[in-house]
Amino acid sequence: MYITSKRSLAGRAHRGGSWGQRSRSVKHGKAPELKPGHALTFAGLYLFTVCLFFRPYELFKTLSWSTSAALVIAILTLVAYLPTQIKLEGTLTFWPREVDFALILLFLAAISIPLALDSARSIRATIEFAKVIVIFVVLVNAVRTENRLRALVWLVLIASCLVSGFAVNDYVHGRLNLSGLRIQGVIGGIFSNPNDLALHLVMMVPIAAGLVLATRNRVASLLYSALVILFLLAIGATFSRGGFLGLIGVVAVFIWRATRRRRLLIFGAGFCLVIAFVALAPRDYLSRLSTTDDSSALARQDEFKRSSFLILRHPLLGVGIDNYPLYSNFEHATHNAYTQVGSELGVAAMTIYILLLLTALRRIRKTQKVLEGTKDNRRRWFAIGLEASLIGYMISSFFLSVAYLWYVYYLVGYVICFNRITEAKRNAASATSRYVHG
Repeated sequence: MYITSKRSLAGRAHRGGSWGQRSRSVKHGKAPELKPGHALTFAGLYLFTVCLFFRPYELFKTLSWSTSAALVIAILTLVAYLPTQIKLEGTLTFWPREVDFALILLFLAAISIPLALDSARSIRATIEFAKVIVIFVVLVNAVRTENRLRALVWLVLIASCLVSGFAVNDYVHGRLNLSGLRIQGVIGGIFSNPNDLALHLVMMVPIAAGLVLATRNRVASLLYSALVILFLLAIGATFSRGGFLGLIGVVAVFIWRATRRRRLLIFGAGFCLVIAFVALAPRDYLSRLSTTDDSSALARQDEFKRSSFLILRHPLLGVGIDNYPLYSNFEHATHNAYTQVGSELGVAAMTIYILLLLTALRRIRKTQKVLEGTKDNRRRWFAIGLEASLIGYMISSFFLSVAYLWYVYYLVGYVICFNRITEAKRNAASATSRYVHG
């Protein structure tokens, strides 16, 4: 009788009252409710992520026939998602502010098409961006348990191990396929460019480091430490200056959040770690880090000035998504995610993009504060890793045109899901505690 009543009370806390009340709380992104469901949707999301991060048709020639697999899986996932989501929550999506911002960005991309110099180019870019946003929405709603979140993060970590191993191996054996100067990713898509690869690995380092500190198992700790070292070596192999700056930001934030005492001493140790990384890095990499007037750096400076000029010239709706290269002096991208959005979609869109990042950052910090009052160090370290990962992205993306790509939308999705799961657990625990003591 006691157990039945306890479960009944927790169930009522999860259901959260009437449909109207539930809809209003969901709209503001504060709903603690996490009903079981979306198993088939998550399976589709997981398979899609496999195709996105591993690109098996490039790794294995025998799978060349499956180049459209990701699109087919995405469509089937959406077909499974829609009726399940409406049945579970009576709405098309859970509505945290980050989802609002992402959908606004997609809307602004769509209305920029008629104003674009090359409308066909903008249409293609908008369709690609729409895929990213749709999967982002699916992720936010389908990842409803810690096991699902853990499975998705581990899948991406394994993919990161794969591309990191090939990057280090290519550098060691002198396979510099990018203009004969730098390594190129073993697979295409989001890992083909060494700078993009470095960005991704900068985002993975703090998550792996959080796993190191979260576990008490020595074997697991050694395994996670090996991941961190492998990612660091691969970042060095990319010769990415933006990646190096992002890494410094990650180390600083991670140390600040992870330590409460003797921060000066810990920062000194972190500084020594960065110095060791630089000292052990290849001589050519050190030379690249110390150079700011080579052709690549000068070109980026020119694109920054040009894209900033276009923001001032076209502040309302920009020049159209993916149309900046047509206005570039050298037909290049902006090499800056912030001015990419500002020049192509307008000042309002750039503001929305920045708010998307800052809102996710605020959300994960809020989650950290919740976890600081508990003895759950495992989740706390993961939250710290997510925050440092966001900071790393915000720094490194200042040098890359990645605003419409997958990187940050998966990361923000992790933040929202982790926050939602944590809030649901806390609300269930509070309901149980009130019953026991009241």
